[in-house]
Amino acid sequence: MNLKGEVGWSVRDIELSKSAAKALETLDKPTKVRIVAGIRNLPAGDVKKLKGYTAAFRLRIGDYRIIFEMSAVAIYVSDILPRGEAYKK
Repeated sequence: MNLKGEVGWSVRDIELSKSAAKALETLDKPTKVRIVAGIRNLPAGDVKKLKGYTAAFRLRIGDYRIIFEMSAVAIYVSDILPRGEAYKK
């Protein structure tokens, strides 16, 4: 799945992994809308770098955590998980 996100004047490609796209499809509509809006606004929001990884970050949206990696031209979302499951991997 591919989304477009605006960052200032530049536009970054946002790629979702199969598991992230599947998780997004299973959510209820209000939660899905909040998460898609949060992903499109990356890197803004409640973003923290994950310890033990070189380029992995997490975005907190309510009880969900969006795990992603960022480069100069793209953002790759690897997982969308409930808070309790996000840090077990």
